[in-house]
Amino acid sequence: MAAYLVITAQIHDRERFISGYGAAAAELSARFGGEYLVRAPGLEILEGAHPGGSLVVSKWPSKAAALAFWRSPEYQEVKKLREGIADCQVLLVEG
Repeated sequence: MAAYLVITAQIHDRERFISGYGAAAAELSARFGGEYLVRAPGLEILEGAHPGGSLVVSKWPSKAAALAFWRSPEYQEVKKLREGIADCQVLLVEG
């Protein structure tokens, strides 16, 4: 069953985020079988307390594949590129 990583982010330095973390994460997620469905700024909250920002949705062949990416040593290194420049909430759901 397919799985989806749904990420909301408040990005404080968009240029650094996109050129560093965004580029590296995109390359790595493709190697692990991920496919981006949505990568967009301008998230509008219609209900709830989340502050808005940007939204990323990626599709994975399975929950196990998404977790293999997320927990990989390679991603742990890439993830460091967004420290201090973005606050993220990451959700994983099967569907």
